[in-house]
Amino acid sequence: MILTPAPNSAELPLDPEFDDDIVAEFPPATGIDLSPITLHLDADACGQRLDKVVAALVPQFSRSRLQLWFEGGHVLVDGKPARGKNTAYGDETVLVEPQPAPEDTAFAPEEIALNIVHEDEHIMVINKPAGLVVHPGAGNWSGTLLNGLLDHAPQLASVPRAGIVHRLDKDTSGLMVVGKTLAAQTDLVRQLQARTVKREYFALVWGTPNLSGTIDAPMGRHPKDRVKMAVSTGMGAKPAITHYERVAEGMLDRRPVSLVRCSLETGRTHQIRVHMLSIGYGLVGDSVYGKTHLSPVFHRQALQARRLGLTHPATGEHCEWIVPLAADFAELIAKAGIDEPPSA
Repeated sequence: MILTPAPNSAELPLDPEFDDDIVAEFPPATGIDLSPITLHLDADACGQRLDKVVAALVPQFSRSRLQLWFEGGHVLVDGKPARGKNTAYGDETVLVEPQPAPEDTAFAPEEIALNIVHEDEHIMVINKPAGLVVHPGAGNWSGTLLNGLLDHAPQLASVPRAGIVHRLDKDTSGLMVVGKTLAAQTDLVRQLQARTVKREYFALVWGTPNLSGTIDAPMGRHPKDRVKMAVSTGMGAKPAITHYERVAEGMLDRRPVSLVRCSLETGRTHQIRVHMLSIGYGLVGDSVYGKTHLSPVFHRQALQARRLGLTHPATGEHCEWIVPLAADFAELIAKAGIDEPPSA
């Protein structure tokens, strides 16, 4: 089963977490015919490079994909594998055997273990482990949370993005909510846009920040590194607000660290990581934004979405879930001499 976006999925409002460039990573439903293609070349092809001739005759496929097929022996001339740089003579029969690209089957169900905290006919709450990518994208076309959701609940194939309304970074653990119907998903997105969904995170940072504070600093793409986000006042910057509270202090690698509780009003990509760094307190283990020589202390950014509160889309009741810190995070703070905060 391949996920096909619902007819009105383009009109569905998006959580700010899904910035335009992130949404663009979702591949469209392919619908591309991968049946073998037979081409009979004529005199017009004589003297031209074979790859250019084939590219002109099968414009539905990119030059880069055709090149891979040449290299893989999937383009045959008179029954024999051909090279793209070969010269065409104009009387050959060319057989192209299209091969699926990884993104063609990105929205296929896969059996992936899911830690389901709550599930009913309308919503599902997942405790995502660190290391699990939320949705397919460049470099991660399979093995994502989205693939696991489609396997666990096949009906999600008819819901845009398999019901996903917000995301967590690959190496951030914790709670996420999924809408199992289009109505539930739309309601959850609107709650996120109205900033009524309560998302509380715990982070371990280097140093000792103030007891509490609010970081109100717009964010956008880093001007020099497009993989990163940054505090910005540029035209593309979007509002971003993080509230934080220092919960405990400790020592790690003979340096002071603090466990902080963060709550989000907005959901920008890498928001907590960028905001805490902007006031001088980068996350422990953050190899992207942190100081390189400190990253080996922990194998990922020390960040977990620990508490999630929202209004149930069907019943209107307030619901709240909280999970213990992931085992590796709990071990890290114990090493720093910090007790795990109570789960209530």
